[in-house]
Amino acid sequence: MTEPIETTKLYIGGAWVEPHSTEVLEVFSPATGEKVGSVPLADEQDVDAAVRAARASFDAGVWRNTPPAQRAAVIRRAAELINERGADIGALVSAEMGATPGDVATLQQLAGTGVLNAYADAAEAYEWEEKRTGIFGETLVVREPVGVVGAIIAWNVPLFLFCNKFGPALAAGCSIVLKPAPETPLNANLLAELFTEAGVPEGVISIVPGGIETGQALVNHPDIDKITFTGSTRAGRAIAATCGDQLKRCSLELGGKSAAIVLDDADIAASAPMLVFSGILNSGQACVAQTRVLVPRSKHDEVVDAMVTVASTFTPGLPTDPETKVGPIINSRQHEKVTGYIAKGKKEGATAVLEVPAPEIGTGNFVGPTIFTGVTNDMTIAREEIFGPVISVIAYDDVDEAIAIANDSDYGLAGSVWTADVAKGVEIAKQIRTGTMGINWYAIDPSSPFGGYKKSGIGRENGREGLESYLEHKAILMPMGYTS
Repeated sequence: MTEPIETTKLYIGGAWVEPHSTEVLEVFSPATGEKVGSVPLADEQDVDAAVRAARASFDAGVWRNTPPAQRAAVIRRAAELINERGADIGALVSAEMGATPGDVATLQQLAGTGVLNAYADAAEAYEWEEKRTGIFGETLVVREPVGVVGAIIAWNVPLFLFCNKFGPALAAGCSIVLKPAPETPLNANLLAELFTEAGVPEGVISIVPGGIETGQALVNHPDIDKITFTGSTRAGRAIAATCGDQLKRCSLELGGKSAAIVLDDADIAASAPMLVFSGILNSGQACVAQTRVLVPRSKHDEVVDAMVTVASTFTPGLPTDPETKVGPIINSRQHEKVTGYIAKGKKEGATAVLEVPAPEIGTGNFVGPTIFTGVTNDMTIAREEIFGPVISVIAYDDVDEAIAIANDSDYGLAGSVWTADVAKGVEIAKQIRTGTMGINWYAIDPSSPFGGYKKSGIGRENGREGLESYLEHKAILMPMGYTS
């Protein structure tokens, strides 16, 4: 990035319009502190304008009445445009939230276009109408879009999250108003333009940058039929309470404290690189990060030594430096939170066997990979989501104890099992109360359901299940004796 991107208008209904708000949201690099750009901060009246545009477009049927195959074609074209502009988008996202261009390309662009294409596949394959025969004869079951969607996303993987909200909403035939995180609004405007270029009609999509007040205005708006939110569990509770009061649909993708269970037959040398990466990916700023590594007591030192060797090579630094593997923490507040957790881990008796030094450059919001041993599952660092590159190694005596430790958490979003026996890994994975599991690695598959148990959220994204969360199901009962 060179010159800051100064945007003076809001992208409402697929067009640039003058904002009602006079407030400006400025964006600064978490790595260097340099200004990346600015956007208008959408106020309640701006949100109302966006929702009214979405409602008008939905009621007019300009998108919901478009055949699913045509909607799928537009979504696929949007994915193509993202890939065509990948370098520019990646540079912008990197400047906004600090990830290295390589991480943006793999964790966000590849994943984001992957979910778009998967939702397009789901829309084409989905049975939008179905005939059923029951005790009263024939019924036609029809699937219809839920209506106007309000989407609120986090800053940690904004490109991916944008795609994972726009994809299912548009595939279902909904209109959508999206609020990006205040740290990363610029890429949302660019992406929205690409969807319009791909063929999304006027009125269907809007972007309302802002903070808590903007989000509250979106959640509270009576013309929003569904809220989809990715962010903290605390914010998710508040959103769920409002949606419950208004009997408004909602889906929540929240926090995690995932466990990676290493069995005694695992190939430790081969597993260590992915095991470490799964714990500190995106500078640890990932809800699915495998931050609790459960290891057999008999293999404890061997696993720790292998992990320390690998993690020591994950160099923190500026995202523009080709040698950097760990970018900055998003801001000073989050940096203070992460370093506070590290201090608390030591105070509660855990041992930091690795603390990669943080460079004194730019903003200083850097934390090097940190690995703790001597951790018990009742310690703060084992129970709370740190959202930084901090891994807790917990020893266990048998597999039953490992399963119990993994399940002893308020969260249930992700997890993994590391073993030479895949069938055994699957057997253990089925016993973990969590929404997604991996065997000998972890990833989110665009065609398979993603979401959490317990305080990790409500509902599922990705695949057919993700599409269905944006649909209503209508039954039309035929006259008795009627056959089609």
